[in-house]
Amino acid sequence: MKILTAIVGFVLILSCNSVKSEKIEGLPVSHELFDELLSKYVGDQGFVDYSGFQNERAKLQKYLDLLQSTAPGSSWSKEEEIAYWINVYNAFTIELVLKHYPVESIKDIGSSIQIPFVNTPWDIKFIEIGGETYDLNNVEHSILRKKWKEPRIHFAVNCASYSCPVLRREAYTAEKLEAQLDDQAKRFINDDFRNDITKKEAKLSKIFDWFSGDFKNVMPVKDFINQYADVKITSDTNISYKEYDWKLNDQD
Repeated sequence: MKILTAIVGFVLILSCNSVKSEKIEGLPVSHELFDELLSKYVGDQGFVDYSGFQNERAKLQKYLDLLQSTAPGSSWSKEEEIAYWINVYNAFTIELVLKHYPVESIKDIGSSIQIPFVNTPWDIKFIEIGGETYDLNNVEHSILRKKWKEPRIHFAVNCASYSCPVLRREAYTAEKLEAQLDDQAKRFINDDFRNDITKKEAKLSKIFDWFSGDFKNVMPVKDFINQYADVKITSDTNISYKEYDWKLNDQD
C-alpha cells in the first residue's frame, strides 16, 4: 500500500510539473498593442500622456494580460527575452502610475513611510507571470540585470520620472533590440538635462554612480560613455553626479 501511495504521489508531482511547464513555455508575444499606445501617448521628449493612457486602459490591460499569460520559455532567443522583460517593466510601471494617478511622483505611491527595499513602489508585487508574482525590482534587478549583464538596459527601463532615460515611443522587439539599445544609450548620454558633459567637467546621471559595477563589468565607465558621447571624457575631466529628479514624467 505504501509503495502504491508513493507511486501515485510521484505521478502527481510529474503531472503538476508538466502543467506548470506548459504554462510557462509560451511562444514569443507580439508587442504591437504596446507599440500603438506608446506611439500615441508618449511625446518626442519622452513625456507621457497618462490621461490618454487612462482613456485606453482596456487596451493597455489587454497587453498586460498578454504579457502575464505567456512567460519566456527555453526556445526564446536572448533578444526575445530581453525585449519582453523591458516591455514588462515599462508597461507595468505605467499601469502602477495609472492606478494612483494623479500623483506628483512615483515615489508617492505606496506607504506614507517609505522603508527602502520593503514598501517602495518598486516592491509592490502585482505582476503575475508564469505562476510567479513579481515586483518591478524583481524584473529589473533579479532578471534583466542579473541574467544578461547588459548595461544598456539602464537606458531602456523607465521609472516614470524626469531624470530617468526617456520612455521610448515604441515597444522593444527582438528584431530591433540592438539598434534600440544603442539609440537609447546615445540619446541618454548626450541629453544635457541628464548628463552635462564638457571636456573639463562631466555632470553625470546618478545611474552611472548607482550601477557603476554594471558598466565596469563591460569596460571602464568613461570608456562606455565615450562610445556614445559627442563630447569625449578624458582622464582630466572632473566627474560629479547630478541630483535625481523624481517628478512624474507627465505631459503638461
